[in-house]
Amino acid sequence: MKNRLEEIRKERGIKQEELAEALEVSRQTIGSLENGRYNPSIVLAFKIARYFEMSIEDIFIYEEEEK
Repeated sequence: MKNRLEEIRKERGIKQEELAEALEVSRQTIGSLENGRYNPSIVLAFKIARYFEMSIEDIFIYEEEEK
């Protein structure tokens, strides 16, 4: 799953550490999300969307894998 997390965070001048603290996760989790190494739980996806006052779909892009 792709996401715009890093782009949105930087546009708003927020550091990874600040976002991690607000979401109660580690900075490493934020880095992994931004690099596409980790997909968030649905709860974390909602927390991120609420934090930025955006919809989940505006942040996370789900692309189905071809069969």
